[in-house]
Amino acid sequence: MIIFNETIIIDESINDEWLNWMKTVHIPAVLATGHFSDYRILHILSSPNEGITYCVQYTANTMEHYQAFEAKHSVHLKNIHFKKFENKFVAFESVMQTID
Repeated sequence: MIIFNETIIIDESINDEWLNWMKTVHIPAVLATGHFSDYRILHILSSPNEGITYCVQYTANTMEHYQAFEAKHSVHLKNIHFKKFENKFVAFESVMQTID
């Protein structure tokens, strides 16, 4: 399994709005692409950063599914996110593979 991880540090002033938007708009849009089978949201409790830190993890069955998402949908969805919450968050991504 491939895990696409977005680590996002949110300004505290928009936390509730951002979290609601992620759950009701952004994550459903990512899943609707058909490249991921599941997701989870994690709140990082030990973050040294100012603000509130989350990881949003999407599960893809294969690297090809993840790569297709990146090629076809990633830029558009990121742009929506950045425009909606401009200057109120920072984000970075990582791609991981589960080890059985």
